[in-house]
Amino acid sequence: MKTRTRFRAFVFVILGMSLGWAPRLRAQAPAASGPATKEKQEQGFTLVESFEGSSNADGQIMSFTSAAGYIFSKHFAVELGIPVDFDRVQTTTASGTTTTTNTGLGDAFTALHFTFKNPAVNYGSTLTATAPTGDSSKGLSTGRATFDWSNTFSRDFGRWTPFLTAGAGNSLVNTRAFYRPYLTLGKVAHFEAGTSLDLGHSFSISASLYDVAPWGTQKMYSRMVTRSVPVPTGIGTHGRAYQTSPVTSGSADLVRDNGFNAGLDFNPTKYLDLGVAYSHSVHLDLDTFSFGVVFNLSPLFHGAGRR
Repeated sequence: MKTRTRFRAFVFVILGMSLGWAPRLRAQAPAASGPATKEKQEQGFTLVESFEGSSNADGQIMSFTSAAGYIFSKHFAVELGIPVDFDRVQTTTASGTTTTTNTGLGDAFTALHFTFKNPAVNYGSTLTATAPTGDSSKGLSTGRATFDWSNTFSRDFGRWTPFLTAGAGNSLVNTRAFYRPYLTLGKVAHFEAGTSLDLGHSFSISASLYDVAPWGTQKMYSRMVTRSVPVPTGIGTHGRAYQTSPVTSGSADLVRDNGFNAGLDFNPTKYLDLGVAYSHSVHLDLDTFSFGVVFNLSPLFHGAGRR
């Protein structure tokens, strides 16, 4: 308990420092919508295709997402997207070890983006809503419409960019560093603070702390244990309720989480962004490695990609 208290205190110290520093804008839209490109598009249609996912001791959670949108001005944009999810679970039971795949349409989403940049602080706000188009029996949807409102503050100091993201909603969103092996339904706030460093030659690295602070009644929908996947044996420790039941109801402690992330990005052209990341969940005692391949096809709608 003392360790957890010290960790939370450290997280909020970092949050306070980041507010004072004011970081680069990189709004926390759904992870599948892809990162911001280095070369900003001022107006017009956008199209992003991405393949991202995470791998840990529980298995692999992956998603292929198509997202299209329109940038109305340097301050406002909208996008619509839909993911196709792929899960691969290795399950050990009394009868042996089996590998099960779980594939299906995820929840369609729409996101509204507001961006404001000036020398003092960059600010971005993203309001995301999802429709329950996924199959809840496969753990690909909560069966309910969800929303998230995230706000990001950032500022560049040479090659360093401290940042802070704070948001709230009725379901916990994935990040590029951690595609969770479960979905949640219930009121939750989330925070992430850290910094990125431009290494030059299209490479950058980042490190951050995160904290998930839910309140009220929560539900957890497992992507590991579904109707087609048997309940494994000898697990469920460290609050991993998603390992023992398709759906679990409980208090805020059910989905509470905290940890840290580290990532490496390579953005060689305006069309392509590659990334790898590591995330450690202190609450779940879980190490996760993630990847992302994002194709930004937006320049094809304009003359920006042609000479």
